[in-house]
Order: sequence, then structure tokens, then C-alpha cells
Amino acid sequence: QVQLVESGVGLVQPGGSLRLSCAASGSIFSINAMDWYRHAPGKARELVATITSGGSTNYADSVKGRFTISRNNAKNTVYLQMNSLRPEDTAVYYCKLSVVTGPIYRLLEVWGQGTLVTVSS
Repeated sequence: QVQLVESGVGLVQPGGSLRLSCAASGSIFSINAMDWYRHAPGKARELVATITSGGSTNYADSVKGRFTISRNNAKNTVYLQMNSLRPEDTAVYYCKLSVVTGPIYRLLEVWGQGTLVTVSS
């Protein structure tokens, strides 16, 4: 089994910053891609950022230049640094990890529990 724990929930003013983290634990052999998604009320779920096992990153156009995804492989943790936050960034943010479990190798997609980010004055 693999568990994910997200942290970083918060209320922040427009223009502010917040860092989310997502830590995985359990029977992990390796972790491939790590993603952050968000889901705002009345909108479709959006892929915000992705980082591969090699460190390559990709971002949604809506967050390019403001958000940075990073990972610490030793800690099985992915981060999302969010700067210059806007009210339209308000959403529940979810991490999703592609995990290879051990000792029996299986590829699982595991989701975090979600963390609410509210950007408001």
C-alpha cells in the first residue's frame, strides 16, 4: 500500500505565495511522474504541473512563470511553489504520483487527499 499526505492548506492574499507538499510512504520501489492537479468549483479538473523522474517539468499555461514544481526523491516528496497567486487560483489541489511498488512490482496511480487553497483579500 502507498499513502500520500498533502500539506500546505491556506488562505493567502492575492499576490502572495504558498508552498504545497505531498509526501508518499509505504511499499515504494520508485516513483515516476509526479503531478499536481486542481479542481475549482464549477470548473473541470486541471493538470497544473508535472515533473518526471528525470526532473523535466511541464506547466499549464495559466500558471507558467508563477508556479514551480520540484521533487525530493530521497523523501518521496513533491512540492508546488505558488507565487503571485490570483483569486482564480482558488481550488482544491491534488497530487498524483505514478508509483512502482515493491517487492512485487506494480505500477499504481495514487492520489492525495486534496488541500484547499483560497486566494482572497
